[in-house]
Amino acid sequence: MLEEIIVKHLGSIKPEIQRAIEVAKEMLGEGSHGLSHTERVLKLALEIGKKEGADLEVLALAAILHDVARPLEEKGLIKDHAKESAKIARDILNNYPKIEEVVHAIEAHRFSRGVEPRTLEAKILSDADKIDALGAVGIARVFMYSGEHGRSIEDSIRHFEEKILKLKDLMYTKTGKKIAEERHKIVEDFLEELKKEITLF
Repeated sequence: MLEEIIVKHLGSIKPEIQRAIEVAKEMLGEGSHGLSHTERVLKLALEIGKKEGADLEVLALAAILHDVARPLEEKGLIKDHAKESAKIARDILNNYPKIEEVVHAIEAHRFSRGVEPRTLEAKILSDADKIDALGAVGIARVFMYSGEHGRSIEDSIRHFEEKILKLKDLMYTKTGKKIAEERHKIVEDFLEELKKEITLF
């Protein structure tokens, strides 16, 4: 799937991108932050990147590698998957001429880290990653995560209210904002119905 997305948007797969894909497939399993999430973020990032005039190659590399260290964080082996994913990107792309742009985008994609995205590509990756936490997919991912971590429905509602519903106001690009607003409404409507059903009796 990663290969298909790359060919569709970039026409061919360069060796650097092939290596990044291999690492992503090797390190990422499935789950709320697994390979399917990376595929969706890649697709979103490239769609937004086309409209915003970004460097699609830099964007593709950053999107493919942005979460590769996430499984290590889930196991408690590291504290910051964004920082570690950036290190992995630097190691495997050490001869790539735009390595700094790729590394920065990965480091800045996690808004809770407080690293402000400075480039268009970093802003787009940040938007794409947050957009995948909204809409119907975002709802599914919240409950996948809750299942993975033993969280209740009430805990999930708090997560929606404390984090997910704030995401649309954290977008950087015009295209990202438009998509986020549409998906935000889906989450709002779902939560309204969920709360009604929980408090029915």
